[in-house]
Amino acid sequence: MGDGSQRDTGLMLCTDSVTIQDTVRLINVLKIRYDLNSTLRIKNPGQYRIYIRQESMHKLVSIVNATHSYV
Repeated sequence: MGDGSQRDTGLMLCTDSVTIQDTVRLINVLKIRYDLNSTLRIKNPGQYRIYIRQESMHKLVSIVNATHSYV
């Protein structure tokens, strides 16, 4: 995975070089493990991105802050 950026009020994860199967697998892990709502976005044929929706941003920030406190 390369990088990401803020889009609208959510977050775009740039997984352009990851297969669609692995991208969907990651979306499922985000939902099951972290209860984050995200969708698959197609940038170009063969390039897929994950968009984490606005309603999950507060959870994501909490997860990142909690993880950061362990470092």
